[in-house]
Amino acid sequence: MTDDAATFLSGFVHEETQVDDGVVDLTLATVHRLDEGGAVDFGGDELAAAETTPIDTESRDGDDDYGWWNLDAGTYLVEHNERLDAENTTFSLQPRTELVERGATHPTLFVTELPALPLTVPEPGIALKENARISTLRSPIR
Repeated sequence: MTDDAATFLSGFVHEETQVDDGVVDLTLATVHRLDEGGAVDFGGDELAAAETTPIDTESRDGDDDYGWWNLDAGTYLVEHNERLDAENTTFSLQPRTELVERGATHPTLFVTELPALPLTVPEPGIALKENARISTLRSPIR
């Protein structure tokens, strides 16, 4: 089933590391701070996106190829590097255990594409490196 999931994805950071035995790990591309709340109505005429600001990464060492997001407690919007195009196939998207065990999480969803996700960060905060594997995409639900 892993091959099925991988065939619907593009934009892998390192496919050999991300694809394994029925699951695909998805990597962190961007983190946005929520500045203003959005709006959701019944019919969609008054639907409004939340206002966000991208957060820049910080280098821990001048020789680092990738930076870190040092996030304080709160809710952020995150996006993955990978793109899912599975119009008629539904996958389960969930936070990786490594993220949850550090107190951060995002919702588990059933998806045909990858939306921006709310990431909840605990009181002590969390450091996330660019391209960190934060989510798991599970094989199609049949």
